[in-house]
Amino acid sequence: MASSTRSKLGAIFLATGVFVLLCHLASSQLLNQREIFINRWRWSSDDLDDMFEANQLTININPNNKWANILTHQDFPDYKIKLKEPHMCDETVKQYSGYLDAGTKKHFFFWFFESRSNPTKDPIVLWLNGGPGCSSLTGLYFELGPCAVNEEGTDTIFNDYSWNSNASVIFLDQPINVGYSYGDGVSNSLAAATDVYAFLQIFFKEFPQYANLDFHIAGESYAGHYIPAIAAEINNNNKGTSSWILANQPKDLKHVNLESILIGNGLVDPLVQYKYYADMACNSSYKPVLEESTCDRMRNAYPQCASMIQRCYDSSNSFSCLPASMYCNREMIQPYQQTGKNVYDVRKDCEGGGLCYPILKAIEKFSNLGVVKAELGVDRSVEYKSCNMEINFKFQLAGDWMRPYHLLIPPLLENNIRVLVYAGNEAWVKELQWTGAEGFNNAKVTRWVTSDTGEHAGDVRTYKGFTFLRIFEAGHMVPYDQPRPSLDFFNRWLFGQNL
Repeated sequence: MASSTRSKLGAIFLATGVFVLLCHLASSQLLNQREIFINRWRWSSDDLDDMFEANQLTININPNNKWANILTHQDFPDYKIKLKEPHMCDETVKQYSGYLDAGTKKHFFFWFFESRSNPTKDPIVLWLNGGPGCSSLTGLYFELGPCAVNEEGTDTIFNDYSWNSNASVIFLDQPINVGYSYGDGVSNSLAAATDVYAFLQIFFKEFPQYANLDFHIAGESYAGHYIPAIAAEINNNNKGTSSWILANQPKDLKHVNLESILIGNGLVDPLVQYKYYADMACNSSYKPVLEESTCDRMRNAYPQCASMIQRCYDSSNSFSCLPASMYCNREMIQPYQQTGKNVYDVRKDCEGGGLCYPILKAIEKFSNLGVVKAELGVDRSVEYKSCNMEINFKFQLAGDWMRPYHLLIPPLLENNIRVLVYAGNEAWVKELQWTGAEGFNNAKVTRWVTSDTGEHAGDVRTYKGFTFLRIFEAGHMVPYDQPRPSLDFFNRWLFGQNL
């Protein structure tokens, strides 16, 4: 983890503080170190906690660390970005962190890392984790970010296979009350998309050197809902056809160069995907994890499940969609959850709580350190959690879980926005209705061989900008299980190379 620039106060402390401290200790055994800092240096108790935490890490905290800048945009008067320039996790690159404030009630946390290679030319990638309710810092610290948190939750480790090796990456905590984000509002994927678009416009106005670069949106799991919604928002605004554009007539928008979306093991088309849950549990390429009789019950429940999902697709209101998610998740997902197996990887047992990975507890510990929050611009009162199940529940109540976000993908393809799906099963991909569907389904499946090692790491099918990639020996969190091959496909995809 990189050290931040020391303040003048810090420099004074290094030059004379030890001498003063020793003098005080010599003259009075009644004063401890904490009292000396509070009484002599006028530091607050919270600042002192940060300093002592920083002493255990490789960060030097400035107790007067304020926002480096406040960014606004004339076309988004209700929004602003509060910006800091942290120096942690990856000392080799420029970083920005802070909040997108949407009015007074919504505060989205973000963390931006420049590319390690050529930030003036390399593309920009927005990364989103799923849930709904799970922080994108899980992706940062656990999967594909510039650093990983150690097992003790006390420091970070440099990641050689970070996705910012050849791209600048923005990790965004959304919706509200996910990770470091806080406030009131958003309980569906479409509403979140409008806030993300405002963030991009303000960010690109302040940093025009990034605005003309290719832009990609990547994520996993429930981000299979978020990503199509955000991409559609950007695409429609770029074309000037969105209701927001028509109603507000904005004057200073940047064209966002949306080049592609990447969806990893995403929930995109539940009507198709839920059909295969029983086969995954009993007929996977590893071994059955459920009794055949249990899988038969799941298969027998699917027709009712499908009927309810179809009603949700047809109406898209919560009164139709909520019953579908309640019934289908009970009948199709709970049997697996009750086995004690890892819900993200059929090859493993669940360890370390409901999220099944002990390291996520270490990430929570690290993210709640006062020194880390101060460096990133996070208020001490904000409690970081890897996943907020209240948000999960609210999205379900709003009927968002079963909605047909796959319908937003064909217009992207028709507008030459490439789509990569990397997952274990391509069923919904083959049933997607678009002008290239027949060509895609008839396309030859080829071997994906990594560029650096020559490893046959998966199989790929592609046609006219639509690509499906099956990655071998990987669970739900692909970059965690296969970091080196993941960086290979990521870089090749970003730069338009064949997989």
